[in-house]
Amino acid sequence: MSASQNLALGNFRLSYGPDSGETAFTTRPEIVGAFGVVASTHWLGTAAGMRILEKGGNAFDAAVAIGFALQVVEPHLNGFGGEVPIIFHDVHSGRAQVLCGQGVAPAGASIERFAELDLDIIPGSGFLPACVPGSFGAWMTLLRDYGTMHLEDVLETAISYARDGYVMLPRIAAAIETVAPLFRAEWPTSAELYLRNGVPAAGSLFTNPNLASTYERVVRASQDTPGNREQKIEGARKAFYEGFVAEAIDKFVRTPVMDTSGRRHAGLLTGQDLSVWKATYEDPLSLSYGAFEVLKPGPWTQGPVFLQQLALLKGFDLSDVDPVGDQFVHLVTECSKLAFADREKYYGDPNFVDVPMAKLLSDGYSDQRRSLISESASLEFRPGSIPGYDHDVPYTVDQTNGRAAMLGAGEPTVGALRQVSPGAGEPTVGRLGSVRGDTVHLDVIDRYGNIVSATPSGGWLQSSPAIPGLGFALGTRAQMFWLKPGLPSSLAPGKRPRTTLSVSLLYRDGKAYGSFGTPGGDQQDQWSSVFFLRHAHHRMNLQSSIDAPMFHNDHMPSSFFPRQARPGSLTLESRFSEVVQSNLARRGHQIEVVDAWSLGRISAVSRVERMLKAAANPRYMQGYAFGR
Repeated sequence: MSASQNLALGNFRLSYGPDSGETAFTTRPEIVGAFGVVASTHWLGTAAGMRILEKGGNAFDAAVAIGFALQVVEPHLNGFGGEVPIIFHDVHSGRAQVLCGQGVAPAGASIERFAELDLDIIPGSGFLPACVPGSFGAWMTLLRDYGTMHLEDVLETAISYARDGYVMLPRIAAAIETVAPLFRAEWPTSAELYLRNGVPAAGSLFTNPNLASTYERVVRASQDTPGNREQKIEGARKAFYEGFVAEAIDKFVRTPVMDTSGRRHAGLLTGQDLSVWKATYEDPLSLSYGAFEVLKPGPWTQGPVFLQQLALLKGFDLSDVDPVGDQFVHLVTECSKLAFADREKYYGDPNFVDVPMAKLLSDGYSDQRRSLISESASLEFRPGSIPGYDHDVPYTVDQTNGRAAMLGAGEPTVGALRQVSPGAGEPTVGRLGSVRGDTVHLDVIDRYGNIVSATPSGGWLQSSPAIPGLGFALGTRAQMFWLKPGLPSSLAPGKRPRTTLSVSLLYRDGKAYGSFGTPGGDQQDQWSSVFFLRHAHHRMNLQSSIDAPMFHNDHMPSSFFPRQARPGSLTLESRFSEVVQSNLARRGHQIEVVDAWSLGRISAVSRVERMLKAAANPRYMQGYAFGR
């Protein structure tokens, strides 16, 4: 099949550019304007952000409003007790920065403490995997330092959604139905909130009056704080981390609750842990790729995996490769496997471990690693070797039986390999609240040229019991720590888990160009890289790059409980042609074909001079972009 025929999958051309003639069909228009553009994983979040821009706010104000709105309308994917990485370009300073809203492990959380509990893997639900909730602190820090509005302005829409109601999406209802027996038997505060009239029906209006009241209380705390706008916002932050929210959390987690271990455990998080934590700024990592410079957060996230993939792919001329052909899929997948293997061996909180990022992104190291790629799929787990940084890895593949062994606190334990692939960044929810796949995403550019991108997550309705009277749950990000000592991502008190959350900022020809991202756990930096490569190499606009058939692999150990892996796996949307599928299978990839529109929930924005553009994912019919 020719490249032009491949590009016609779905009866529309995917190529786009000045030489392609008529603009290609896309599922929705690429939004174009000059005033401001917003994109997010839910139309109600996008509406909240656009409302702020229309009222005179900047991109930072709008991002905060979207962040809180998404907590309300996508509660199965993020919440008030979750975490968020943020990356942004500030026009005034001309700088790009990362704002870390990932909370740290409690002071009482240690490998020894989990050994006392007879656990060699951190549960995926309940109180034990809770880190300090970082989302609220990050949003307050961004609003205080770069926004222009007061807290009551940016919280108004979220309060309205929580108080007056929002539409219950089918996937929220399905998540609640899955964990309803757990709520009724073990988590009564969650049952009171989400099952007060039975399992909510998809399409019905749902309210969260407790969350609305919590938002209103932090607004009052802000208003009651004397001083200027910045001091008032700091007053709201203190109400969360030193006031009524911290006090409620400290009290509630003392009671043991059921988690994915099948046993009841009390939490380790305390009010003191909250009171000493603050969101922090840091410089992003970056890599040049053609005319682009790609900026990512550091190795406390999986973000550098994206950069390592690009460093490897520099050695191939992808511009002449069919973007929906088997060669493109094969090369991207094999580079992904190598980059993710390095994630497991080297990544961790740089405040605790020395991560050799300069070496990992260097041309010499990438050349060496690239030589491992052949025309056949690798079934091996192949991290690199860097003198002075060699140590155990938490995962090996036994080539004699194809099983993946994961190292716990003691002897290796063997995990089952079969696992449902998450689609569209939506969670695969277990009956005890375990989740694989997660998260929401947002992007904003304002008329001044400020760009903000964020991937809020955690504090899912199914992660832990709802805190009485507050209307939200704690997060479970500590499940991403390993309980084997000596690894970069081993658990330690006060340490950030190596999160899957990842955000991306682009410069083009030296100028701030745009941002993008997606939910999806371990798939985030796979789906995002495919989107970027098609946009950068094949003249596909933002929307057509999102619409194109997507793929990913689960070759690496999952970051989520129970840390399973599928060596050699390759998941494809069914819109890839049968010829492409069979060619990939002949290369040795373990193919799984899923529904045509089921992988990824990417949104993106861009800016060239005064021309602003935005696009959002059509999968599951809820992401939306808007602007003017």
